[in-house]
Amino acid sequence: MVDDEPDLARLLVFNLEEMGFATEAVTTGSQGLDAAARLRPEVIVLDLMLPDLPGTEVCRRLRADAALADTAILMLTARSDDSDRVLGFEVGADDYVTKPYNVREVCLRVRALARRVAELRRARTPAAEDPGEVHRWRGLEVDVRHHRVRIDGVDVTLRPLEFRLLALLLAAPGRLFSRDDILAEVWGADAEVSPRTIDVHVRRLRERLGAYGEAIETVHGFGYRLAEP
Repeated sequence: MVDDEPDLARLLVFNLEEMGFATEAVTTGSQGLDAAARLRPEVIVLDLMLPDLPGTEVCRRLRADAALADTAILMLTARSDDSDRVLGFEVGADDYVTKPYNVREVCLRVRALARRVAELRRARTPAAEDPGEVHRWRGLEVDVRHHRVRIDGVDVTLRPLEFRLLALLLAAPGRLFSRDDILAEVWGADAEVSPRTIDVHVRRLRERLGAYGEAIETVHGFGYRLAEP
């Protein structure tokens, strides 16, 4: 956890440890970057306002580290403007909570993110040969069982939400998904995510897919679907 408010940090750390998480709290962005490189955590709880570096810059640097590509980032901020929320997602945050927050809610969000990351890491470990569920679009391949994405035979690293979004679309060729559909399937029906936030994640996913970003077709006024190959 990276937060320069010690009372809030101690309270959240206590509750996370009660849920069984091993935690470490630091107070500056630089300390957070060092701790992340050393621990490779499943989830980083990151405050937006830090004494040395903006949380957005810390998030950018974390996302630039290939060793932390699958680490989830939950951003905390005292600002509730939609523009701040979108900026957080654009620089790589996976979830976003405004202060003052409900400690129980934050802990549950951390647990949900940790589960996704743990599933992703387990799927990447050697296992019994089982092709599982594989979806393809031209040279784009999504192996659902092993949480693996390949473009023209080359592995591509996606974050958990990006993977779930891509797998959802590839599993249902031709189906039009509204933003509410995507919210329910990818984030969970009770998540506080705005339609604009979903658009940001789609844009970010397209960027990661490069030329294959055209697989995700926008249907203006309705939502998204897998394009005809």
